[in-house]
Amino acid sequence: MTTAKAATGIAGLDDILGGGLTRSHIFLLEGQPGAGKTTVALQFLLEGVAQDETCLYITLSETAKELREGARSHGWELDERVTVFELTPPELVLDLQQQQSLLYSSDLELGEATRQIFDEVERVKPSRVVLDSLSEVRLLAQGSLRYRRQILAIKHYFARFHATVLLLDDMTSEPLDKTLHSIAHGVIRLEETAPDYGAERRRLRIMKFRGQKYRGGYHDFTIQSGGIHVYPRLVAAEHRATYERTQLTSGITELDALLGGGVENGSSTLIIGPAGTGKSLISMVFAAAAVARGEKVALFIFDEELSLLFERMKKLGIDLPAYQQRGEMVIHQVDAAEQSPGEFAHMVRNSVNLHGIKTVVIDSINGYHAAMMGEKTPVLHIHELLLYLNRLGASTFMTVAQQGVVGDMKAPVDITYLADTVILLRYFEALGNVRRAVSVIKKRFGGHENTIREYTIGGQGLTLGGPLSAFQGVLRGVPTYVGEARPLLDADDQ
Repeated sequence: MTTAKAATGIAGLDDILGGGLTRSHIFLLEGQPGAGKTTVALQFLLEGVAQDETCLYITLSETAKELREGARSHGWELDERVTVFELTPPELVLDLQQQQSLLYSSDLELGEATRQIFDEVERVKPSRVVLDSLSEVRLLAQGSLRYRRQILAIKHYFARFHATVLLLDDMTSEPLDKTLHSIAHGVIRLEETAPDYGAERRRLRIMKFRGQKYRGGYHDFTIQSGGIHVYPRLVAAEHRATYERTQLTSGITELDALLGGGVENGSSTLIIGPAGTGKSLISMVFAAAAVARGEKVALFIFDEELSLLFERMKKLGIDLPAYQQRGEMVIHQVDAAEQSPGEFAHMVRNSVNLHGIKTVVIDSINGYHAAMMGEKTPVLHIHELLLYLNRLGASTFMTVAQQGVVGDMKAPVDITYLADTVILLRYFEALGNVRRAVSVIKKRFGGHENTIREYTIGGQGLTLGGPLSAFQGVLRGVPTYVGEARPLLDADDQ
């Protein structure tokens, strides 16, 4: 027994559509050439085959051979269960005297083309149909009125067979021509953009779906070997988990004291400062502490090559490859030039759901922001991701590299208001040496120290000193010493 919805065979798209396409209706799939329409159509029919449904692919723009070759590139075989009907003119005459080497679709009279389509449908009696593409039908109609009437005739004809029909259109008509939109039961638009650098980006949007609630907005997708992969837009409000809020420590007494005892699970911590101040190290300290508590951790590394990160952390006493081999840590190298924000959010969700991750490290937001070049609202992407992780009880640690070394510094995107805890790192000059200072400038849950502490990075890892109460102007980079005691760390303290 068939369900009320015809699944497309694309998990992410079915999620967006609330289960799939409503049966016995006509849907429009539109997009520029190369956007992925044919691949979606093939997956739609192959899903029908998996459900023991009769499927028909009517092609006016590609030959049957080209269509089968395209399917094989994804590892699919269009066997006898998918009927491919190649609509061709009744007579193919090559007039060499006129040097005509191409017969255009306008040579096939519209009525004859429609009759051939109807005859094939009568013969196959399909429950799923793909018509590729409407551009040729539009050319044959040679007028918007005749074209609309023809599409209406096709719609009413397919309704007799209770077939679910997918019409493909490459959007070669006038931009304001909404003929198909008004006739179709639903409209799915595929878009492709080329950034200044990196791989092309693809996204889709449901323009219309009568009588059905769907997930609106743009959703990123990719075309890979094996078909279309759609990454539904993350909506944090749809996810909620019950958990007991507890305080998590770093294992470094002075750092935990600075944080008022530690950070809370289900919260986000932003570690911000100029390059080289140890932002990654602090995030890894919390990650290692989570592993020691028996939790699983996920690292998403944008900026640093993994082998270099592994070597650097191992010298500081944190053996990331060992954690990874024991299954205690999931580590991903993320290429900002190749991944869209939707794909990254999907990667995070999969890690959290499949591996039971309770601590997530994103190093860094600079790289994540680079992946969102062209997005008008990058902060909203970060907001939804953080809120989603918080609602599941996961602790998130993010790093942001600021531009500059001392004095006034800027970050590529300001998300300090999104984070629950903000740890600020700074360089400062004292007695002819460049030193590092750390402070907590924000913490939503509980209190924290308002002091500034010096810290060093050495063979023992991260070492924090006492509050720099005898200095003024540390955050400006060139402080003034106003005390009498010895307040700074020595090399022996490392």
